Amino acid sequence: MTITYDRKTDTLSLLLQEDVKVAESDEDKPGVILDYDEFGNIVSLEILDASTRVTEASRIEYETAG
Repeated sequence: MTITYDRKTDTLSLLLQEDVKVAESDEDKPGVILDYDEFGNIVSLEILDASTRVTEASRIEYETAG
Protein backbone atom coordinates (compact mmCIF):
# COMPACT_ATOMS: atom_id res chain seq x y z
CA MET A 1 0.00 0.00 0.00
CA THR A 2 1.27 3.46 -0.88
CA ILE A 3 0.00 6.74 0.55
CA THR A 4 0.89 10.02 -1.15
CA TYR A 5 -0.01 13.61 -0.31
CA ASP A 6 0.57 16.16 -3.08
CA ARG A 7 0.70 19.69 -1.66
CA LYS A 8 0.43 21.31 -5.11
CA THR A 9 -2.88 19.64 -5.93
CA ASP A 10 -3.93 19.16 -2.27
CA THR A 11 -4.69 15.52 -3.04
CA LEU A 12 -4.31 12.52 -0.74
CA SER A 13 -4.01 9.20 -2.60
CA LEU A 14 -4.07 5.70 -1.17
CA LEU A 15 -2.94 3.00 -3.58
CA LEU A 16 -4.23 -0.29 -2.18
CA GLN A 17 -3.19 -2.64 -5.00
CA GLU A 18 -0.12 -2.00 -7.11
CA ASP A 19 0.15 -3.05 -10.75
CA VAL A 20 -3.63 -3.45 -11.08
CA LYS A 21 -5.40 -1.70 -13.94
CA VAL A 22 -8.26 0.63 -13.01
CA ALA A 23 -11.41 -0.39 -14.86
CA GLU A 24 -13.82 2.12 -13.32
CA SER A 25 -13.73 5.24 -11.16
CA ASP A 26 -16.59 6.59 -9.07
CA GLU A 27 -16.87 9.84 -7.14
CA ASP A 28 -18.88 8.27 -4.32
CA LYS A 29 -19.10 11.54 -2.39
CA PRO A 30 -18.00 14.96 -3.64
CA GLY A 31 -14.19 15.01 -3.55
CA VAL A 32 -13.76 11.29 -2.78
CA ILE A 33 -12.86 9.14 -5.77
CA LEU A 34 -12.77 5.34 -5.62
CA ASP A 35 -11.02 3.31 -8.34
CA TYR A 36 -12.03 -0.30 -9.03
CA ASP A 37 -10.48 -3.17 -10.95
CA GLU A 38 -12.38 -5.28 -13.48
CA PHE A 39 -13.80 -7.46 -10.66
CA GLY A 40 -15.17 -4.55 -8.61
CA ASN A 41 -12.38 -4.57 -6.01
CA ILE A 42 -11.15 -1.20 -4.74
CA VAL A 43 -7.72 -0.43 -6.17
CA SER A 44 -7.23 3.11 -4.86
CA LEU A 45 -8.85 6.02 -3.06
CA GLU A 46 -8.25 9.70 -3.79
CA ILE A 47 -9.33 12.60 -1.58
CA LEU A 48 -9.48 15.99 -3.27
CA ASP A 49 -8.99 19.21 -1.24
CA ALA A 50 -7.44 16.96 1.39
CA SER A 51 -6.28 19.77 3.68
CA THR A 52 -9.92 20.70 4.30
CA ARG A 53 -11.10 17.10 4.79
CA VAL A 54 -8.26 15.42 6.68
CA THR A 55 -6.51 16.53 9.84
CA GLU A 56 -2.87 17.20 8.96
CA ALA A 57 -2.96 15.67 5.48
CA SER A 58 0.84 15.73 5.26
CA ARG A 59 1.23 13.63 8.44
CA ILE A 60 0.56 9.91 8.23
CA GLU A 61 0.58 7.30 10.98
CA TYR A 62 0.31 3.59 10.30
CA GLU A 63 -0.80 1.07 12.88
CA THR A 64 -1.71 -2.61 12.84
CA ALA A 65 -3.97 -4.29 15.36
CA GLY A 66 -4.12 -7.89 16.45
